[in-house]
Amino acid sequence: MVLHPKAKVRVAGQEVTFCCKASGTPVPKKYHWYHNGTLLERKLHRYGSRLVLRGLAPEHAGTYHCKASTEAGAIKSAPAQLTVLAQGQQSCKPEPEPSLVELPSECPQDAAGSRYYNVGRCPPAPCAGSLADQSGCGADTGRCCGVRRMEMREIPCAGSPLPIKVVAECGCGPCAQPRVLVQGRVTAADTGEPLRFGQIFLGGRKVGFTGYKGSFTIEVPPDTQRLVARFVDRQQRFVDAVKVLPFNHRGGAVYQEVKMLRKKEPVDLDGSQSNAIPLGEASGREPVGELVLPAGAFLRPSGEVFRGTVKASVTFLDPRDMATAGAASSDLSFANAEGEIVPLRTYGMFAVDFREGESGAALQTGPVEVRMDAGQVQMPEHLQKMKLWSLNPETGLWEEEGDLRPAGGSRGKREERTFLVGNLEIRERRLFNLDVPEDRRCFVKVRAYSNEKFNPYEQLEGVVISLINLEPQPGYPANPRAWGRFDSVVTGPNGACLPAFCDGQRPDAYSAYVTATLGGEELEAVASSPKLNPNAVGVSQPYLGKLGYRRLDHDDPNLKKTAFQINLAKPDPNNVDETNGPIYPYRSLEECEKAPVSANHLRFYRVEVDKYEYNVVPFKESDLTSWTGDYLSWWPNPQEFRACFIKVRIEGPQEYMVRSRNVGGSHPRTRGQLYGLRDTRSVRDMLLENTSGACVEFKCSGMLFDQSLVDRTLVSIIPQGSCHRTAINGLLREYLNRHPPVAENNHTAAFTMLAPVDPLGHNYGIYTVTDQNPRLAKEIAIGRCFDGTSDGFSREMKADTGTAVTFTCQERPVGRESFFQRLLTSPAEA
Repeated sequence: MVLHPKAKVRVAGQEVTFCCKASGTPVPKKYHWYHNGTLLERKLHRYGSRLVLRGLAPEHAGTYHCKASTEAGAIKSAPAQLTVLAQGQQSCKPEPEPSLVELPSECPQDAAGSRYYNVGRCPPAPCAGSLADQSGCGADTGRCCGVRRMEMREIPCAGSPLPIKVVAECGCGPCAQPRVLVQGRVTAADTGEPLRFGQIFLGGRKVGFTGYKGSFTIEVPPDTQRLVARFVDRQQRFVDAVKVLPFNHRGGAVYQEVKMLRKKEPVDLDGSQSNAIPLGEASGREPVGELVLPAGAFLRPSGEVFRGTVKASVTFLDPRDMATAGAASSDLSFANAEGEIVPLRTYGMFAVDFREGESGAALQTGPVEVRMDAGQVQMPEHLQKMKLWSLNPETGLWEEEGDLRPAGGSRGKREERTFLVGNLEIRERRLFNLDVPEDRRCFVKVRAYSNEKFNPYEQLEGVVISLINLEPQPGYPANPRAWGRFDSVVTGPNGACLPAFCDGQRPDAYSAYVTATLGGEELEAVASSPKLNPNAVGVSQPYLGKLGYRRLDHDDPNLKKTAFQINLAKPDPNNVDETNGPIYPYRSLEECEKAPVSANHLRFYRVEVDKYEYNVVPFKESDLTSWTGDYLSWWPNPQEFRACFIKVRIEGPQEYMVRSRNVGGSHPRTRGQLYGLRDTRSVRDMLLENTSGACVEFKCSGMLFDQSLVDRTLVSIIPQGSCHRTAINGLLREYLNRHPPVAENNHTAAFTMLAPVDPLGHNYGIYTVTDQNPRLAKEIAIGRCFDGTSDGFSREMKADTGTAVTFTCQERPVGRESFFQRLLTSPAEA
């Protein structure tokens, strides 16, 4: 499906047009349209790939999707929601919805003891279309609800007013069109070696190369629902990786680590003899099966039989090895006869590469036999459904090659074993799979939070949640026998729903291993030991006990805290304790996606110790649609984010809070006005006594949102406590002197500068990274700052390398709150 219908809002009496388009061989020409799952009559609506509804009434509201079909198969589109408003009904209410931000610690609490302030938000919902755009199927941006007016307020904090902008009115305007990107790195699954200058394909089209360190950026084409990318090693050391990459439809960049499977070393075969190649013989296990090639099976592309020496490389991905899950290709899905994309459960994948021994020319094969050991199938119901599949590298979908049927035993010592046997011809370089369709399916609800307070208004969007389906050892849920499939979903404003296999009879028939990453940063799961807290996990008892929730470090505190495992116990509809999440039946996807935050769900959170950010113009970095064009916006351009950090060395016996205060410095519209505050705690240098370092974010100098004039941000760096400035980086001082005006530095407890417009670098103690993902830009800049280099990435502070300014602090620091109160009211700060 290359064009999906889009969500529309109309007023009663108007008309609406939905469009879809499919590609394939042969070209699909037969389309069917469905309303709320019910087939619409073709003669009545006279539709093809376009559906037009006139004289809309409330009963026309609901979901619409199309299905395209040929004799080769069928495919369904994604559903599109039609909202029909009554005459005079507003699609965008002028009153903003509540949205809370945390105020600085020096601000007083309200009557309820909270430091959160309601700044309002406008939901980015579509607005009713005008008469002009009712019949088109073009790539119009449409109209969406957004901010129409903001107003400035002042909050008394520590004796001085803190400015904050709040949404005063919402209205309809052009929809924001943020770029949608997938970034990441491609490395070898076994050694971590980067794929240097590998080719990247979307469909059959080459779109770029990986970098020297294996990095890549892919811009997601408009109207994409499923992003399928193929990574190819031009040196042929690795099996082609076909990945279905998750992305954030609302814009911004999602980071993804891609693992490639190294090709197995080729062995010499005699093409005139029958040959058998084992599948999955590593780690001392019995092979899953074998590939049997009869004499004369090898063919040149012309069809001529090749009987000479064959260099044969058969690489098997064994799901009994838990470490292989990340290197598997595609998302293990196929399109069924109804056109639905449904999941498979794998028992192993293999890639073949046959070449002539002397010339290295590629060879094909005639009919060959795939034999699978039935003893490796622990679920008896799977034996009757096992099939042989091949992967279409352009669609990322598996296509059926044939059934695997029971046959007699093999030769020699294996005569007592029963095999499932299937046949195929290898005509192109594809990945093959031993799989069963699995209809015991559910969805798992997961949310990500900015901290472990788990406030509903501090959820994170753009987090990649990954779920690996496991088949546990009977009676040993923490010791899986194999993995079966995997899925990744990006969190939206209401979390994420991940598909998974589940079982209603045996709660531990399937389990799930779940992780979460944001811009390459691993988020932490809720602890399960020494005591399991249902309120923290997010799931009430007794269902939580049935799920058997365990964080990775449950038995060994030395293990990471960034994953959890649960039994995938299908909810019992007759048990009220199991009807409120976090696991939902497969047909209840909409219920899962729209579940309120009070419903059961599983949780991840960011670990940010003593770190705080405040923007005068509120902006949620995980939701680019929350960006507002304003002169005081911290990020002036929602298409590109430039993160700037300064490295501060502190000589003192402990760790200290350091603040950056950022105000307009040279632009006439912002001079003297606050952009925002950043607080961070210094990190001890493990090699230097009484020394720590802090990487403090500041607002970069540059064009403001109107792109007309540059502003040199006036940045003040202020460590907590009784500290005085003792040194400034010589290169940085010289640069600032050569680029006037120069900020006064009369206050010895702070360092003030008009921030450089140039990116500078580690020699100056300034670290700048530009990226389409603000979180990723910050992570990279912090990693370089900690390391004190231009391209390093470290989590261990090296306080004596690449530093901009040094402070010496006394042993007993002033309390954080009282210090900032004193500072904000001091004459120098004023």
